[in-house]
Amino acid sequence: MKYSLDKYISFHKKNGGTGKLFNFKLISYSQGKLELEGEFNDFSLNPDGSVQGGMMTAMLDDVTSLLIIIEAKGRVYPASTDLHTMHHRPLIKGKVKARASIIKKGKKIATTRGELFDEEGQIATTLMHTSYLIEKPIKYN
Repeated sequence: MKYSLDKYISFHKKNGGTGKLFNFKLISYSQGKLELEGEFNDFSLNPDGSVQGGMMTAMLDDVTSLLIIIEAKGRVYPASTDLHTMHHRPLIKGKVKARASIIKKGKKIATTRGELFDEEGQIATTLMHTSYLIEKPIKYN
């Protein structure tokens, strides 16, 4: 199972703009749930040294989308229709945990929840993500 997940994460790293930035590593996966380690580097920081809110949203957009892609075995691609982000505390440069879970998935629409946790395990950001599911198989070699 791990190999089949690694191919999606590797594809994202190679072909996605933010995939090159966040350096995702698999922590765990179970049906409807995905946990990755991610990293914010200097390119994702505000002038005060905290992580820019849009970068947190981008990371959670990626993680929730990867969960949909993994669940569909690469046969669908989620196109975002709504991203609602709530920031609870600032993050700093370094590693974070990112969790995604499916709230509801139909034939054409999915709603997922994403969460970012700081190095101490405190929640920093929550994302509610609605996406339109496009049948677009991609070869994940």
